[in-house]
Amino acid sequence: MLYILYIIAITAEAMTASLSAGRRDMDWIGVLIISWITALGGGTIRNVLLGHYPMNWVEHPEYLLIVAIAAIFTAFIAKFMNRLKKLFLLLDAVGLVVFTIIGCQVAQDMSMPIVIIMLSGMITGCAGGIMRDVLCNDIPLIFQKEIYASAALITGGVYVTISHFFGNEFHYAIFVAFIVGLAIRLCALKYDWQMPKFVYRDEWY
Repeated sequence: MLYILYIIAITAEAMTASLSAGRRDMDWIGVLIISWITALGGGTIRNVLLGHYPMNWVEHPEYLLIVAIAAIFTAFIAKFMNRLKKLFLLLDAVGLVVFTIIGCQVAQDMSMPIVIIMLSGMITGCAGGIMRDVLCNDIPLIFQKEIYASAALITGGVYVTISHFFGNEFHYAIFVAFIVGLAIRLCALKYDWQMPKFVYRDEWY
């Protein structure tokens, strides 16, 4: 089930990335690169930091093809995408939670400390979007008031806690973490939950 959700997640991330690239008038190569970075970049950064090889897209090159097809398909139907905005917000939330859980699992399999497991999940869930926004000259979503990275941290925390109590029965941890993380992200979108902002204006001049 987690594998199916992962395929859905990278497809959705590729499609949103393709739209971001289109808003910056990128050519087809730019669209593909932005889509690959967004959909697969979080896991890549995680693996580099943890020394976990091979990369998932090297071991499974079909992921590159899935992302490329989704990105190109989106470019052709871009004018209809506004009608699917709510669907993509849902799929983005699913992607965040699924990527986070997978990132936690990778670090957990490497017997990393709890803090590293949670950070691994957050990096996997958020880093691709950060790189997309930076390359598209936008302020990354998680650096603003959105409850995004915090939702990933909570998801990771729930996963680590439940898996600690249930041992090898990881499906309990996956299920509970998925429900909690998805609920938090969707409620944040529906009710406009926001993180506190740090506002500073330098008046020494």
